[in-house]
Order: sequence, then C-alpha cells, then structure tokens
Amino acid sequence: MKSATFPIHSALRNTANPDPGAHGKNRSNILPDASAGLLMMMGLPSQFVFVTLIMTALIIHPAETMGANEIEKLGGGNTAFALDLYTRLKTVDGNLFFSPYSISTCLAMTYAGARGETAAQMAQTLHFDTNQKQLAASFGKLETQLNTKQKKIGIELDIANGLWAQKKKPFLPAFLDVAKQSYGANLKQVDFRTGADTARTEINDWVAHKTKGKITDLIQAGVLNPETKLVLVNAIYFTGQWARKFDKHDTTNAPFSVTPTRQLQVPLMSLTANFKYAEVDGLQFLELPYVVDDISMVVLLPRDVDGLKSVEDRLNQQTLDRWLAQAREQKVAVSLPKFKLAAQFSLAKPLTEMGMTDAFSPGANFSGMDGERNLFISAVVHKAFVDVNEEGTEAAAATAVVMRSMAVMMPRPTPIFRADHPFIFLIRDNHSGSILFLGRLVEPTQP
Repeated sequence: MKSATFPIHSALRNTANPDPGAHGKNRSNILPDASAGLLMMMGLPSQFVFVTLIMTALIIHPAETMGANEIEKLGGGNTAFALDLYTRLKTVDGNLFFSPYSISTCLAMTYAGARGETAAQMAQTLHFDTNQKQLAASFGKLETQLNTKQKKIGIELDIANGLWAQKKKPFLPAFLDVAKQSYGANLKQVDFRTGADTARTEINDWVAHKTKGKITDLIQAGVLNPETKLVLVNAIYFTGQWARKFDKHDTTNAPFSVTPTRQLQVPLMSLTANFKYAEVDGLQFLELPYVVDDISMVVLLPRDVDGLKSVEDRLNQQTLDRWLAQAREQKVAVSLPKFKLAAQFSLAKPLTEMGMTDAFSPGANFSGMDGERNLFISAVVHKAFVDVNEEGTEAAAATAVVMRSMAVMMPRPTPIFRADHPFIFLIRDNHSGSILFLGRLVEPTQP
C-alpha cells in the first residue's frame, strides 16, 4: 500500500519564564521544523497535544435538549471547516485524505476550556456559531446519533473519546464534566513525569484498538515528556457496505490518467444502477450510498483529466450544497478504481494560518481547563487511512495536538461516470451534513 506522507511541522516556542503574569515576554523564539515525521517537543513546560484518528488526541502540558436545527447548524459549521481546511491542505502534491469530523470533535473538546480571544479565534476558525455549553451538547447529540448507526447490518461506525491526565494534576471539574457528559471521554490517570513512554504506549494501543489496527504509533517517541499534563483523544472508525455492491467479476485492469501524459494500470470496478447524479460546472457529481442511506460517498469528477485544480478552487460549502441539491436519481454506468490511501501530516501550521493564532502561542488562554493561563497548543498531528473496494469502504484517522440540478428532462442515454483520472471524494452523514472523511485521489494504489 502506497502512503501519502505529509511533512510534520513543529512550532516550538521558548517558555522558560514560569511567571504566569509574564505572558508575551521573552516568548517569541521559534525553533525550526523537526525532522520529517517527528514532533520534537522536549523542554516545553506549557503545551498540550491533540490527536485525531480518525483519531484526535490532545496532549496538554502546563506554560439543553435540542432539535434537528441545532444538528444541522453544527453539520453546516463542520462542513465549512472541512472545506476551509481542505483549501489549506490541497497545496500538497498527490493523494490527500483526512477526517474533518474527528479534528472538529477533538478541537471542540479543547474549545470547551478556551477563554477570551483564544476562544473567539477558535470559534471563528472552526465555524462554531453557538456558545460553548450548547456546542458541547450539540456534539454530544450528533455523536450519539452517529454511533447508533453501527447497530445496523453492513455498517460499523465507532466514535470514541478519551482523556489521559497527569496523576494529581488538578483540572476544573466543569471541564472534566463537559468532556464526560458531552463527549463520553472518561478520565484516565497516568504518570507522564516518570513514565511518559509507558503512557504513550497506552494511548497508542487505545488508538489502534479503536481503529481496528489501521492507525498505529500515532504518538511518536519524544512527543510526550515529563511536562505533559493532558492528552485528549478522539477516534473514529468506519466500515460500510455499498447499498449496491460492485461485482468482483466486473473489475478489470484499465488505464488511469494521473496527468494528460502519464497513465497507470489500476483495477477499475464497474456497476450500472440508480444513483444520485448531476453534470454541473464542468464536473460529474455522483453519490454512492452505503446500506445505511444517510451515509454516502460523494465523488466529484472533473470532466477534464487535468481539471482537478479548477474543481478544488471552486469547492466550498455553498458550491457543495448547490451540487448536492442538483443531483437526481437516475441510472448511471459507474466505473470507480479500487484504492487504498494512508496519510500523515501536521495541522498546526494550517490551523494557525486559518486564524487560530493565540491557541498556538504562550499567550493562549485555556484557563477553562485548569484555572490557570499556562497552557498552549504546540503541535497537531493527523493520520488517516481509507480502503475502497467492491464491498464498500473502510476508513480510519487520527490527529494529535501538542499543547505545549437538474430540471425535469426527457429520457436520455445512460450517463457514463468513468473515474479514470484524479477526483475528490468525501464520506458524508447526510442527516447532519457533516463530512466524516474528505480526500483526493490523484494516483491510485494497486491493492
């Protein structure tokens, strides 16, 4: 399996001054990036880590009843954030895959402890347009709804949250209550001071278990150290059977145009059936439902082999909503490649560029966690995996944050949807509108 590995960026800041009233003083020294694939955070007295797996973990160091409208509003915000983040990540060459839902969930737990300008910046960046208490309740309600889908035949959707805290380190009961009541995150006490590597193994094992072994070694050696105070983790694992399965006997090797001048031979699955479909704005839109109708994969296929950039440049919440609204169910001849993707990259830099500047600086205000202003996020790492085949889809991801139209028409020939060149795909909860997974296939990997 070919992995798309993205650079890990680490913004390490000098936090040697222990005076809680000295925020902003002598704290502007920024060290260069660490070696690829590692987050080197030694000597950071005030930090936390956030991990998304679909796993999201946040490692921290010192320095009402609602209706469908609330769920839809939350889903809209999650989608807007997902596409904003995609805009930042799309500059990386090649394949791309991540879990916006996992990242949003873990950052929402973090947001519960943010105050002042730090909270305001997080709310704007993450498109949280309600107060912290209501937001937590909304996430709790949505997670409960999503987890109920795993009880249906052909679908497994498991979402879990966890907290690992330094023994005897006091955190505010209100913060821990929100984590437990809204996110189901039970507190586990570990000793980072004398056993950081043991704690790392415990957290990584938890992540691997929750993602059925698809995400391993999420937190690398050296990320946790004696100054670590808290790790918040969100894990999401999804496997779903297609509502209309592809027949393996119809899968054949065929050319896939990576560029107009470069082709690969890849297994191409084929199926003719009724799907929601649209041709709009120079692309073909296809929705492939799973056995649970309110979860589906959406594929955005440019008409031109080299048309991916044009679609990416136009992709936002408004255009996606418009394309969704224009799709109509009709018979479509579908050809889709089998593929597996694995991705790993940092989120600290894009989140900072998107507006979360204070959260990643020693002047951050996360006093809602422990009553003090000595915590900040120093890094965010994300890992994700997806496998698409004739039966359906399997996907998992992890993220770590270190704190330190169609009108009615006359009958026409069956449309041909042949995904034999780069395209965008997403796995979506149609009930809330939340994007659980989002990616781009540029170069399929032969299974």
